[in-house]
Amino acid sequence: MRSFWKGAIGFGLVSIPVKAYKATEEHGLGLHQVHAVDGGRIRLSRYCELDGAEVPAAEVGRAADTGGGDVVLITEEDLATLPVPTLRTIGVHAFVPPEQIDALYLSRSYYLEPDTNGVRPYVLFAEALRRSGRVALVKVAFRQRESLAAVRVRDNVLVLETLVWPGEIRTPDFPFLDEDVDVRLPELKAATALIDCLAGDFDPGEHTDAYREALDELIEAKAAGNEVIRPEVPLQPNGSGDLLTALEASVKALDPKGSVRRAKAAAAKATTAATRAHQAARTATKSPR
Repeated sequence: MRSFWKGAIGFGLVSIPVKAYKATEEHGLGLHQVHAVDGGRIRLSRYCELDGAEVPAAEVGRAADTGGGDVVLITEEDLATLPVPTLRTIGVHAFVPPEQIDALYLSRSYYLEPDTNGVRPYVLFAEALRRSGRVALVKVAFRQRESLAAVRVRDNVLVLETLVWPGEIRTPDFPFLDEDVDVRLPELKAATALIDCLAGDFDPGEHTDAYREALDELIEAKAAGNEVIRPEVPLQPNGSGDLLTALEASVKALDPKGSVRRAKAAAAKATTAATRAHQAARTATKSPR
């Protein structure tokens, strides 16, 4: 794993240097958009809605809408001037019971690894946190955006879980909440009995991504049955085709029999021979007698 952030946990007067790593990774389906006719990759481009021209990445900026049709451009220099006290510090604000943090607040999880000279205070902090039965409520800034977060201990490793801000939690507004729904006791008892039958402990190893496994089998079956499309121009890792291959393929498509290429090759050969004869004649004229 590669760390993406370095800083320190501020615990009273103690500073614990740590590095942050992403604790999870999403496994996508591995599918991408292609032209169904020839298998060519579909690429998205940025266009300006005013002049219709494609905009290079270097000219893409960010702005805030003022609400009156005007926008205020915000540059990286502007963002760098904003006060972010938690830019390199995980500031502890309180220690709270974990059950008080609703799962709806949880956003992303990160492992915290102690720096070489921070192992002892790191282990001390983790053990004290584990014994307290609480989690540390902290503030931290990743990529210049400050977040509320919780730090807990998992397998002797500190895990930081960023939280969404309270104002980012949406309020459910569903019509049925205003209805007086009649829940009958026999039905409630039957539903409770069904829950009891399926009650158990959570074992992550017992659960697999059946859809992803079925998709992999489908892809393998199609490949084995030669149900594949080979794009005319192989794509490079950066998404662009090899220039020479593309040019040769284009010429071949326009001149399948190669008659034009042979004629050009013969003309080039004749031109080269004539040039050499002309140079030889000039050399002979300039030679002293």
